[in-house]
Formats: sequence, structure tokens, C-alpha cells
Amino acid sequence: SHLGSIFCHRLVGQLPLPRIRRAMVDEDQPKKRTFRKFSYRGIDLDKLLDMSNQDLMELFRARQRRKFSRGIKRAPITLLKKLRKSKRETSYGEKPEAVKTHLRNMVIVPEMIGSVVGVYNGKQFINVEIKPDMIGHYLAEFSITYKPIKHGRAGMAGKGAFIPLK
Repeated sequence: SHLGSIFCHRLVGQLPLPRIRRAMVDEDQPKKRTFRKFSYRGIDLDKLLDMSNQDLMELFRARQRRKFSRGIKRAPITLLKKLRKSKRETSYGEKPEAVKTHLRNMVIVPEMIGSVVGVYNGKQFINVEIKPDMIGHYLAEFSITYKPIKHGRAGMAGKGAFIPLK
């Protein structure tokens, strides 16, 4: 029967596939790179930068809202001042000087974008460049406190003998 032969051809892959012509035509023009406009919870970055702390607080998640509602202490304000100063002193197109801090519990706010923060992990300061995607997260999330383990070969069973890598 005719249906049986079509079914057989489909299994074998004998039916002609649709031709792709449009993709080949588009390759001639160089594709323009469009940058994705960043928005946090539906609000553009430039509007976020103009917002007051109170309005910004309402956009954050519950834990961050609670932290802000309980008052902003002196240490985070000092860090923000240092970040502003380091950003002011850099020439256009260069990364600002890293500002070292132990404040791992600091919430990243839009004002910090573009800055470089040296976040202490208990042993050294790890430089973190603040990007728009990091808004609402803590500095600690970008400075790992442990060295991820790399497991050795299986079957060592506590022998502890050094076996050189081949």
C-alpha cells in the first residue's frame, strides 16, 4: 500500500527535507550585535540608579528588605563612599581600583555597578567586579570560602602514598 511505503521511507529517512534558503541569504550581511538591556524586576538600570533606598528596598527579596528596614549601619555606608571615590578617580574606559572589605553580608545595590570589590574569604581578598546581574545578592556569594576538592584516583583506600600523574 502507498501509506506503508511512506512510513517505510520516513523510517529510513528517504523523504526530501524542506530546503533552507533564507539562512544562506542572511549570511551575506554582517549581523549587528545588539546588547541586552538589563532590567531588575522589570525596571531598567538607569531608573534603578535614580531610585531612593526606600523604593529600591521594595524591589528586593524579603531577607534583603528586612536588612534594609532594620537600618543601614556605618560600615556599608563607608564602603559605598570608598567605591564612589575609586570610581571617580579612574579615567574613562578603565576599571576602578579594588576596594578591600570584610563585609560579606553587604547587599549589592545598583550604585555599586562597575566597581571592583576585594571580598575577604577568610584567607585572602578575592576581587569581584560588580555587574548588573548581581543586584540584590550578597558580596559573599561571589567570594568562595573553601577550595573545591579534586578527588584523586579511586582505590587509594587511605594509603596516602604519592603517585605521580602520568
